[in-house]
Amino acid sequence: MSLTPPGPSRRTVLGGAAATFALAATVAGAGTAAAHTRPERLTHPTHPAHPTWPADFPLPDGFRPEGIAIGGGPYAYMGSLADGSVRRADLRTGEGRTVLAGATGAAATGLKLDRDGLLYISGGITGSIRVLDTRTNRLTATYRPTTDGFVNDVIPYGDRAWFTDSYAPVLYTVPRGGGRRGDLREVPLGGDWQQAPTGISANGIETTPDGRALIVVNSPAGTLFRVDPRTGYATAITLRGAVGVVNGDGLLRVGHTLYVVQNRLNVVTVFDLDSRARTATLRRSITDPRFDVPTTAARFGDRLYLVNARFTTPPTPQTTYNAVSVALR
Repeated sequence: MSLTPPGPSRRTVLGGAAATFALAATVAGAGTAAAHTRPERLTHPTHPAHPTWPADFPLPDGFRPEGIAIGGGPYAYMGSLADGSVRRADLRTGEGRTVLAGATGAAATGLKLDRDGLLYISGGITGSIRVLDTRTNRLTATYRPTTDGFVNDVIPYGDRAWFTDSYAPVLYTVPRGGGRRGDLREVPLGGDWQQAPTGISANGIETTPDGRALIVVNSPAGTLFRVDPRTGYATAITLRGAVGVVNGDGLLRVGHTLYVVQNRLNVVTVFDLDSRARTATLRRSITDPRFDVPTTAARFGDRLYLVNARFTTPPTPQTTYNAVSVALR
């Protein structure tokens, strides 16, 4: 999400959206994170995308995309900051359709598609966490943290999904799995973590290569952190060959390679991680003239797909938006 000052409080925004999202909200409670687990297997196919597949995906005018997620099939899911709707695009043709309708006062920021077809949706300024079953296109759960914050991004890890809050030094975690209902837990960030007095701090989130911790980017500080999910203790990751990742937004890890989308810089910075993510060594940068403030990225085969949030362009109902793909060179 963009480095912009806070907007109206979540309580104000939720006033018109509470009825829309009233789907078995779960009260947050303090708790500890799941135990260490093995790294997730990559669900993305390793074969290359077909050379005739489109590299540009138009979205509806006024859509305001922020998050993108891709699973094992050739479909990308993109969320809207404007109304919280979610669209699915066929990577083979570029054709798309709405699979979750929007609502006044709603928002969708970070998205992650799990192996069971569940799509975890961060609610941005609305402070909500939603779970969409992409097989039925129905919401299976909605959670509401007690903190008046900005739920920005998400990653499945262990038996739970983990979310960042850009306005508060805390991570949220909810159970994975469509048939399970459980509590929302809050894990405060500590250690080296420094919260900005105003605006956005925590943004993208990923897992370490060894599967024992989480990686969180602090956008204004330009710092990557290794976070212990049991305690929330954050340790700054040593960057080699780069002075920082200011405007760091979405994170994507493929093996030991970490892709950091630096939104307003229109660049994806690529690092090599050690197994425990104690150090990140700069490998290269990816730029493209079609980048227009990309926020998040997802991989399919040998291509990287990004949404252009266009934060430097005033949003109107007529503003055009798109997603693009680039080669993972």
